[in-house]
Order: sequence, then C-alpha cells, then structure tokens
Amino acid sequence: MSVNHPRSSESAVSEAEGRSSAIPASGAGRLNWPRSTQREARIDQVLARRQPDLTVVLEDIHDPHNAAAVLRSCDATGILRIHAVHEHEPTTKKQLSRAASSSAAKWVPVVRHDDIAACYAALRAAGMQIVATALTDDSVDLYDVDFTRPTAVVMGNEHRGLTAGAIAGADLTVRIPMSGMVESLNISVATAVILFEAFRQRRAAGLYGERQLPDDDLARLRNEWLAK
Repeated sequence: MSVNHPRSSESAVSEAEGRSSAIPASGAGRLNWPRSTQREARIDQVLARRQPDLTVVLEDIHDPHNAAAVLRSCDATGILRIHAVHEHEPTTKKQLSRAASSSAAKWVPVVRHDDIAACYAALRAAGMQIVATALTDDSVDLYDVDFTRPTAVVMGNEHRGLTAGAIAGADLTVRIPMSGMVESLNISVATAVILFEAFRQRRAAGLYGERQLPDDDLARLRNEWLAK
C-alpha cells in the first residue's frame, strides 16, 4: 500500500519561531476547576510530543473498526488531527467515534472535506507533501520516503483503494515492501506500519524531543483537553 500532509483548517502548521520545550502551567493555559496533578502532567507530556505537520487522510473508508484502529495508531504516534473525505462512500456516525476507537477520537479530531481536491488544497496550503498509498509503476519504497518533512499520508477504501484523483493529485505514491504472496495489508495495519516508520524517523531527528506546537495552540489545546 502507499501514503501523504496539510495545514489544517483549524490551525496552521507550527512555525519554527517561538518554539520551546517548556509547557505553560499557569495563567491563561491553566484551568480553575480541579484536575489531578497526574492527569495534567500526562496531558502536558502528550501535547509536547504532538506533531502538527504529520497527518493522515482517509478517503472513503467504509469499516468503522478500520477507521477506529487508524485513529489509535495516529494517537500513538503523536498526530494532532486527521482528515477525512467521503465523496463516494457514505459515512456513518459510528465511523471515527470515541466508542469505536477506544477514546482515541477524543484526542485526535477529524477535519472533514467535501472532496479530495479540497482536502489536498488545504494540505498544500499548510506546506505538506502528499504521499498516497498505492501500487503503481512509480511507487516509492516506504523506507525511502523522508517523513521528517511535513507529510500527509493518504489511505484509501478497503476494497477499491484510492481513487484515481487521489493518486494523480499526490506528490508521490508509496508501497510497503512485502515478501509474501499477498500484495497488500489491511488498511489499519498498513497505516500503522507507515506511521511508525514516520515515528522512527522523526524520533531519530529529535522532533519528539522538541515541542512543535506554537504557544497559542498549546494553551488552547491544553484547556480543551483538561475539560474533557
């Protein structure tokens, strides 16, 4: 399978200036109602590792269990938000729900788009390379892709894969190298393989050791998360 990145409609990708490793623990970034010290510390640790310039696009995903598993992998690898397009496949309330995703949807919001063109436009406005997962003649080996760059990984429908428009509009297509008789993995498994390769690269580059979120976004998200 193959993979792709955006500046979300909710906030722009973190700028280099103004970054620091410390997280505000008082003032506007702190809430008045009681929260345990342990919970606050956990939220601070997770937000400090969130990667606003790494995201996943789900195009016409049908099975809510697959979508939920993708969300769990996104949360585990520090993705701030994902994008969803349901242009050809109807969506349901169960898809990307908190119940189906073991609460991962609580921490990884979904930005929805009417079509893949609108989604790609938003991602490119955020300066992301768009990496589509597809088996094409010019597909690149997963392990040759630079995931330290701002990246959006695009995953397609369980049966049909990505649409022709999603593939054509991507900057590159990616394949997962395999040694068996089958040519593809389940979408949730493929997404996890790709994201943890991105995690490996970014961790080696120190991107999880230095906070990526700007101060304003961090303070807002901290308040929102503490209220959940």
